[in-house]
Amino acid sequence: MIKRSLLLFMMLFACAQMFAQKKVPKTDGTITVAMKPESWTAKNDAANLKFADHKGVPSLEVTDGNEQAKPSNINFSSGTIEFDLEFIEGFTSFFFRYQSEEEYELFYLRNRPDDITATDGVQYAPIIKKVNMWDMYPNYQTAANFKKGEWTHIKLVISGVQMLVYVNDKNPTLVVPRLEGNTKDGTIGFSGKCFVSNLVIKPNQVEGLSAMGEFDPVYNDNRFISSWFISEPVDFPAGNECSNSNPPGFETKWKKITAERNGLINVSRLYGQSTSRRMVWLRTTLKTKKEEKRKINLGFSDEVWVFVNGRTAYADKNLYAQDLRKEPDGRLSVENAQFELSLKEGNNDILIGLSNDFYGWGIIARLENRIGVEYIDYVPEVLNKEFEPYFGMYASKDTPFKLKVSQLSNKLSIQATGEGPIATESAGNGVYKIDNFGITLEFNAAEKKMYFRRGTTTYEFIKE
Repeated sequence: MIKRSLLLFMMLFACAQMFAQKKVPKTDGTITVAMKPESWTAKNDAANLKFADHKGVPSLEVTDGNEQAKPSNINFSSGTIEFDLEFIEGFTSFFFRYQSEEEYELFYLRNRPDDITATDGVQYAPIIKKVNMWDMYPNYQTAANFKKGEWTHIKLVISGVQMLVYVNDKNPTLVVPRLEGNTKDGTIGFSGKCFVSNLVIKPNQVEGLSAMGEFDPVYNDNRFISSWFISEPVDFPAGNECSNSNPPGFETKWKKITAERNGLINVSRLYGQSTSRRMVWLRTTLKTKKEEKRKINLGFSDEVWVFVNGRTAYADKNLYAQDLRKEPDGRLSVENAQFELSLKEGNNDILIGLSNDFYGWGIIARLENRIGVEYIDYVPEVLNKEFEPYFGMYASKDTPFKLKVSQLSNKLSIQATGEGPIATESAGNGVYKIDNFGITLEFNAAEKKMYFRRGTTTYEFIKE
């Protein structure tokens, strides 16, 4: 009798355990976001978020293209996110690791379902200091298989600084070997007119994807000029152009900037958004063993002016909004331009003026080959007080050109209108010579005069 009672007790206990397991299932942390008003917040107006069945599925409809819809109480770092999405019109974006309007990660789809071969169908772009960097990373976009008027299933696997994106496919549509944003975690959400359904978040489930980013693909390519000095940005209203007659002065404050992945000198990460046209100077030094011409590939956004030893080498514009686009389609790339640098034996001053008023800005510079070229960090010149009384622009009634007197490579220099600066050699007592041209300059600082002598001819120049 005792044995039968014990057996019955054990059977009842086992049943209770089975019942308990069914009532309280184990959880893996998966979050299914309900398509209900209480589960979402809007950046601008909750009226822009509508909730109803769409094609038989509980859905969120974002009705305003400028709205941001965020599920409540979500802080996401790494894991898997899946959802179904249908375009209404325009761009549709999914953002994650959102900390503020200035800093987050962004994946978006361009509404081109009639052409699934378009190379910019989907794209990843970080938001850095409020700048959408879509034009700085052309390698993070590709074609995608989505159709008009149908649900598109999207899956993102995010692990540390890597991301895989699946769009209606079992294989990755887009591979991002390194997320370029500054944030490590934050909320998620949608923007742009669209329908969203079946949003599922699986924190920390990364399907074996490494959290470590892949190595820089150009790490072993020493042709890239990866170290520059950069000035502070200044206002540069439309219509202004850089020239060799207005280089940065001695008062310019320089700071070092080094290349990120793929040789990118990322000015946006340093100086942020340009709400109006601004410009900076970038400077470095190339040392060569002989006088020669060397080809260089230059990527730039938006406008550049390149000077070598004070002479103009190249100037161009890469303006997406004005249909002045360089390949590939206005994005920053070493495909943008190729030209020649005329280099002298020894140190060569490379100076680039860079302007911007549209999304990201920066440069990528790569020599055709590096043989016989040494990269030297630019060292800003120290003002020589001996030269200072002579600096300025001089004009003569006897000549059609003007002469600018300044300093070049720690020597007094003169520069004729439309020409590059030429260094002089001091002969003492306010006299300077350019032996190669048989020119002598004699200054009278008190009377603001300069006497320009060549052979037996002398011209009197007056300081303006």
